[in-house]
Amino acid sequence: MNDKRKKLLAKVAYLYYVDNKTQAEISKMLGIYRTTISRMLAQAKREGIVKIDILGFDSTLFALEEYFRKKYDLLHVDISMNNQYDTEDAKNEALADSAADFIRAIITDNQKVGISWGSTLSKMIEKLESRHVENTIFFPLAGGPSHINSRYHVNTLVYEMARKFYGKSSFVNATVVQESEKLAQGILQSKYFEDTLEYWQTLDVAIVGVGGSLDESDSQWRDLLTKEDYYILEREQAIGECSCRFFDREGNLVHSELQKRTIGISLEKIAQVSKSVAIARGSKKAQALLAMIRKKYINCLVSDRETIIEILQLDNDYSF
Repeated sequence: MNDKRKKLLAKVAYLYYVDNKTQAEISKMLGIYRTTISRMLAQAKREGIVKIDILGFDSTLFALEEYFRKKYDLLHVDISMNNQYDTEDAKNEALADSAADFIRAIITDNQKVGISWGSTLSKMIEKLESRHVENTIFFPLAGGPSHINSRYHVNTLVYEMARKFYGKSSFVNATVVQESEKLAQGILQSKYFEDTLEYWQTLDVAIVGVGGSLDESDSQWRDLLTKEDYYILEREQAIGECSCRFFDREGNLVHSELQKRTIGISLEKIAQVSKSVAIARGSKKAQALLAMIRKKYINCLVSDRETIIEILQLDNDYSF
């Protein structure tokens, strides 16, 4: 690039970024087409003549969000702010903060919103700031935990979330895993479950957690699984679950008999929702998140930088 061209680019950039002239005004001043001014501003950034810094914040976070979103064709990606030296509790709190802001922004009037359960979603709901929406109903995407493990019961989360949005709520009166397919089918086909099934068919927003390794000690419902279930899940190489729908590295469902005993929305149905949001972080969940993203089960993700980078590396992408 010759000096004359470089000077012109610098002048256009000065008029636009420093002197706050509009592109139309610069076009008139310099006798250059408006569309050419736009291209010159873009070139000035590419050539390093203009450098834009966002002070007080690491803007590479936004670049990572956008890169990840485009790579996997997602609607939204939100990365929480933390660093590798934070404690796990601090990282989980940061994730809940980001998720609360994101969920608050996407829920509007006249929606049907389904949620699963777990400590991550519980923390997110605690941090939600109230917002008034009209004619929006909240309901479970899966049955609840066992009676001895009910700290994060899905009905409690549904109630609290509906309260934050001044919405309506609908509950489920069944554990997520039943002893037999016959019992599960009896519940799903019962009259009292009709409304829940209808809601699952007409979802606008699905909000889910994601489980990783099979030996998570803080699980609220894994005690509903039998030793035989664990044996089959390990044999069929399950690497994660969502609403108790277990899948392998490719996102394919495993343990078909367990699937039939499960009271929960299918992952195929979640994939059809206009906004399907996963909120999860951590090394144990990275492989499961990658599988869900590849299979298009979700189209929105709230996570942290470490997890996002690990997902990319699992996919042999070392761009960040």
